[in-house]
Amino acid sequence: MSQAPYGVRLREVTAERGRFCVGIDPHPSILDSWGLPRTVAGLESCARGMVEALGSTVATFKPQSALFEEYGSAGIAVLERTLADIRAAGALSVLDVKRGDIGSTMAGYARAYLVDGSPLAADAITLSPYLGYGSLQPAIDLAIANGRGIYVLARTSNPEGDHVQLATGPDGRPVAQQVVDAAMATNARFLEMRVSAPGDGSGTPMIGPIGLVVGATRIDTGIDLDGFNGSILAPGVGAQGGKLDDLPTIFGTSLGNVLPTSSRGVMGQGPDAEMLRQAARRNIMTMG
Repeated sequence: MSQAPYGVRLREVTAERGRFCVGIDPHPSILDSWGLPRTVAGLESCARGMVEALGSTVATFKPQSALFEEYGSAGIAVLERTLADIRAAGALSVLDVKRGDIGSTMAGYARAYLVDGSPLAADAITLSPYLGYGSLQPAIDLAIANGRGIYVLARTSNPEGDHVQLATGPDGRPVAQQVVDAAMATNARFLEMRVSAPGDGSGTPMIGPIGLVVGATRIDTGIDLDGFNGSILAPGVGAQGGKLDDLPTIFGTSLGNVLPTSSRGVMGQGPDAEMLRQAARRNIMTMG
């Protein structure tokens, strides 16, 4: 393993900076509100400006890959530089790519995002398990080998996901619960192999490399998250209607593993760097 496991690194940086995650979603409307052109230059000024303003304040950033990809190769180059900025600032990156494929294609995605030296290497990525959790194995293997993490879509905030995520299998468990249980099992095997399990030497229980994505807008997730042994990314705080005050109700005993995420709720305060920092600090202080 080239570096400490993702769960260890996440615990360290969130202990210092708090558990709030800031999304970097340079929507056209955000560029407009910042007074920037809808061009690659505007994209770069916005995305890298976010890291410049908040890189020493927040623990994790979640760049949305699609909003860079729409500019073609030049936009991808901006994403590469943004990821490098995040590393240089001592924060962690969760690249929101939501890839999902099988076999050698999934292995290709994994090499793009989870291997040292790749221009697009991130500390963690989001993946879709809806071609079967087993289809993620190439990415799981590379993430573990390289000290990186994966966040698997479990209960997303969009209502269209319900008919898939809440569909039940032969044993009566919703599909989303099957994803949660599979991720827990992967983490349990990883933690059993770690010499320091179940702790990392600091007195804080260690968490595994496989996390979940569960929308912060869902008061009732329809799944059991108690005792989940990985990180939980909770997008949707702020502009999408999710509230930090609701997180204890949503996540119960797993609250300590949650990374609440806001994108437009913070980015809407830009481009003034101090306004961005104040917005981030308010959320960090509310989380405690």
